[in-house]
Amino acid sequence: MKKFITTIRNIFSIEDLRTRIINTIGFILIFRLGSFVVLPGVDPSKLREGDISGVLGLLDAFTGGAFNNASVFALGIMPYITASIVLQLLTVAVPYFQKMQKEGESGRKKISQITRVLTIGVCIAQSFAFIAGMIPAESIVINTSLFTGYALVILTAGTIFCMWIGERMTEKGIGNGISMLIMIGIISRFPTALLSEAMARQMGGALIFLAEIIALFVVVMAVIMLTQATRRIPVQYAKQVVGNKVYGGQRQYIPLKVNAAGVMPIIFAQSLMFLPSMIAQVFSEDSDIATYIATTFGNYTSWEYNFVFGVMIIVFTFFYTAITVSPNQIADDLKRNGGFIPGIKPGAQTSDFIDLVLTRITLPGSIFLAIVAILPAIASSMGMMTEFSYFYGGTSLLIIVGVVLDTLQQIEGYLLMRHYEGMMKSGKIKGRSQNVAVAS
Repeated sequence: MKKFITTIRNIFSIEDLRTRIINTIGFILIFRLGSFVVLPGVDPSKLREGDISGVLGLLDAFTGGAFNNASVFALGIMPYITASIVLQLLTVAVPYFQKMQKEGESGRKKISQITRVLTIGVCIAQSFAFIAGMIPAESIVINTSLFTGYALVILTAGTIFCMWIGERMTEKGIGNGISMLIMIGIISRFPTALLSEAMARQMGGALIFLAEIIALFVVVMAVIMLTQATRRIPVQYAKQVVGNKVYGGQRQYIPLKVNAAGVMPIIFAQSLMFLPSMIAQVFSEDSDIATYIATTFGNYTSWEYNFVFGVMIIVFTFFYTAITVSPNQIADDLKRNGGFIPGIKPGAQTSDFIDLVLTRITLPGSIFLAIVAILPAIASSMGMMTEFSYFYGGTSLLIIVGVVLDTLQQIEGYLLMRHYEGMMKSGKIKGRSQNVAVAS
């Protein structure tokens, strides 16, 4: 406890770090305040009547309830995330964007500008869908004559403002602002979910509730292990004589992450898992098979749903790892910098070796990721409240763990830079920002 208090004192003794923490808290308060500002013309008293689930429930979780509140931040930062994912896939598949990405800082600025423009288009499309899905009940809207027009403008402006908050948070605060906003939206629901679970158990289920808390702690530790785990490949650099000095000769490592794909496979798989039920519902009146599919895949706790969900996550993990981590690029960088893996020839053999290692560590990583993804369904089927079970795994827990590790890593960097003791007695905090790279 004494070390913890000392660490907190050291954190706030650094003026720049203290200012960034205060700025981050201020931006978060603005974001949370906007989540409760209801769209003009909507009757707030009638918003709590229904509950949403499925992909809409996921969006509501990411926005901290703003989606279900029909607030000005109803879409949150999700249109920007969607646009970023599309641009990231385009940089892999389209040569024009590949060339742009290799142009350095100027190329990144162009991609960032394209992402912002695409965000507006995605936001307009999602705003139409949101208005059409939320406002069929005219009793919710006080005045429907001009609602669609001004709601579209306000929702788009709200998303752009959230994007601006995220960028300012990255620049003047702590951690990645966009990721921080998503995490705050998710974590804001945890106190209510925990209280609901505790009240549901009451006195007779106190031991069960305690066991649930212990199980949640174990799951969080396991997810941290999954996020932090790396396979280090040793790299030797040849000695080079430049003038009177000798450079190189030291051994370094290529850190290949066990879960290089992060949370993206779960997001991809979760998006596709709603299609079978939606399509089957169209033909459910004429076919017993369609009725079975609609019923089975409409229930996220069924074993059929979770089996297909897990297989899709494993497939998408290999796919996303393949398009984000290039063994050929790593091998070329090593060769260019005079580095080599001991016992492996530079060039094609190095690329094949890295690809083999990547495949071997991705398989257990993808299986573990699939288990983490279906844990909420298992927890829910064991009698836990649905909102509380969401924190036992899936997208929510992975995002929370990743963002917290990134933020702690940045804070630790400030402490070590000012010659203070780090936040850990041994080792270092590793966040998601530590991607596969060749140290030179």
